[in-house]
Amino acid sequence: MSRRLFLERLAALVGVSITAPPALASVGRPIELQRSPVAGFQYHQGEAIWPLLMIGASLDLVREPENAYDQRAVRVDWRGQKLGYVPRIDNAAVSHLLDSGQRISAAIISLQESSNPWDRVEFAVHLNA
Repeated sequence: MSRRLFLERLAALVGVSITAPPALASVGRPIELQRSPVAGFQYHQGEAIWPLLMIGASLDLVREPENAYDQRAVRVDWRGQKLGYVPRIDNAAVSHLLDSGQRISAAIISLQESSNPWDRVEFAVHLNA
């Protein structure tokens, strides 16, 4: 997702219209904020549970403010198993929303067999109305 599209969607959530009318936020369905690959997939339980993952599966986003490598770290879990993290370049808004108590959710939107772990799992983050 481009930075501009992300900012347009975020602006729509707080009632500021850049290109979309504020009525989008009042529809009552989740609003997609961003799409990201799972960072660190190869270092956690992702490979072991790969055959069980499905497109549409819900993911848990868990804030890790005491993470030694990134104070904005957001862990991505599936059924209690750590898949990896929201990429550092994409985690500022997600960590801020979690810290402020906003209701956000995540789900798998793409699974690919690939030797590049950054291509394996893509997920979407949604703000829930």
